[in-house]
Amino acid sequence: MIVNAEKSVNPESDLLALREALHQRLDQLLPVVDEQDRVSAAMRAGTLAPGRRIRPLLLLLAAHDLGCDRHHPGLLDFACAIEMIHAASLMLDDIPCMDNALLRRGRPTIHRQFGQHVTILAAVALLSNAFGLVASARDLPTGCRAQAVAELSGAVGLQGLVQGQFQDLSEGHAPRSSEDIARTNDLKTSMLFDAALQMAALAAGASPEVRQKLRCFAQDLGQAFQLLDDLADSHASTGKDANQDEGKSTLVALLGAEAVQQRLRSHLHSADQHVTLACRHGAATRHFMHSWFESQLAAFG
Repeated sequence: MIVNAEKSVNPESDLLALREALHQRLDQLLPVVDEQDRVSAAMRAGTLAPGRRIRPLLLLLAAHDLGCDRHHPGLLDFACAIEMIHAASLMLDDIPCMDNALLRRGRPTIHRQFGQHVTILAAVALLSNAFGLVASARDLPTGCRAQAVAELSGAVGLQGLVQGQFQDLSEGHAPRSSEDIARTNDLKTSMLFDAALQMAALAAGASPEVRQKLRCFAQDLGQAFQLLDDLADSHASTGKDANQDEGKSTLVALLGAEAVQQRLRSHLHSADQHVTLACRHGAATRHFMHSWFESQLAAFG
């Protein structure tokens, strides 16, 4: 277990400091080796573009709430690996044979900047780098790193992001039940949240009971996050293509915006209960979740 030397978290200043630490470490991990190396340039562009860093921040904040020093270098490596995985998934989601998106984080998508073949290679390289980084994360026990690799592998593979993207592409334009849509959302979104939180729990030496509560938290959080994303689809201020879900069987299309907002808040309430039970000695994760969702709902609600 990584012992935490101090417990207090100033929400705004600490989040800024954590985001900066993440950016600096990612910059170190993805250096510019050769100006002609377009694959490396695409990896940097996809990962270092200004983003919310929600998943790595959750990892660091949850680890702190579980008793860790959130500035521990191994935790920072875990968090950067999560962000690399997320960046790779977005790059692949956006390519023409998938969602064919034009904008991401307010900028042209990576395939528009570098071409589809470079984007695919860069995403594969990011995935490889992420697993290598977790396996060699600084100052963490070998067993912790091995279990973290397994958690991340499960989140990315055929029972995680890959399956979720396949279901979305193959079934997303056909009529689906709310249960089927929720299952796809769980695979696409909740699984990577779960991996981030489990990696935090492993570093903290958390009990199986705490880890199970964090799994439930991640599931509700992922569902809420995807519902918010669906509600924001028609807005032009998200940094992504507007109306990307047009013609798709989302819960907004099936149930309507008002019912989806109610469902979203129900997931947030459930998530709050789970994280409160899991993190009894800190509330940074809980406060971050509520602050972020309330600000987004104010803009898109």
